[in-house]
Amino acid sequence: MTGIPGGDIARVGIVGCGQMGAGIAEVCARAGLDVRVAETTGEALEIGRTRLHNSLAKAAQRGKISEEERDATQARLSFTTDLGEFADRDLVIEAVVENEQVKTEIFQVLDQVVTRADAILASNTSSIPLVKLAVATSRPDHVVGIHFFNPAPVQKLVELIPALTTSEGTLSRAQLFAEKVLGKHAIRAQDRSGFVVNALLVPYLLSAIRMFESGIASREDIDNGMEMGCAHPMGPLKLSDLIGLDTIVSIANSMYAEYKEPLYAAPPLLQRMVEAGRLGRKTGSGFYTYG
Repeated sequence: MTGIPGGDIARVGIVGCGQMGAGIAEVCARAGLDVRVAETTGEALEIGRTRLHNSLAKAAQRGKISEEERDATQARLSFTTDLGEFADRDLVIEAVVENEQVKTEIFQVLDQVVTRADAILASNTSSIPLVKLAVATSRPDHVVGIHFFNPAPVQKLVELIPALTTSEGTLSRAQLFAEKVLGKHAIRAQDRSGFVVNALLVPYLLSAIRMFESGIASREDIDNGMEMGCAHPMGPLKLSDLIGLDTIVSIANSMYAEYKEPLYAAPPLLQRMVEAGRLGRKTGSGFYTYG
């Protein structure tokens, strides 16, 4: 079906063109796939298109890809506000806001419009149980989690999360796609909130936020302590800003709802910052201020 080595997936749909959706779309298009990206409005679509083109332009300027590769990648990208245009997709990856109701509604629409019987419907969720999305469709055996990390064009890891309903065939095809087509390293995780990486990472970030909130140390000393004392490439408060404070709250809420572990609860300061719209790098203000 395709000349791409290692799989039968040639046409990919990406729902959402924010930071993660754009990154996933870039990875897929650079791998030689036909990629169609959907957003809810024309304005959001243009912002996403600009984000993608700017990222490819920077990659070319830095010598990561040639100008010919940049142009070829852009030619593989198409954009729409109509999920009905995903009818011919072999794989659709949902990458919208971390909200269960929003994601569920998208999967219900995709179930209706994607015509290939064995098409994979995947979510980039970092915390929402996959089974809840799977049972919203008439093809729960073809729903799987494919969780990328930010920035998707740079980070090598992908988490694969099967729901209880996911078939082994779907999971194997998703792994083949992630590893052979995209060149990522895939790890498998059970369908438990936080999966592998966030189940370890988010409690650490929340602990750093509580330390700052209680006045034990300044933000700089907390970050420098982990960067210089533990050789972390980025301190926990800087990393929280990069991930997005709203995303961290969503993951924390999901993990707390599942495990009822107090250390998973979002600290009051973090909740207030999100309520104030201080979400980190994407809004220009979080634990630090950005230009």
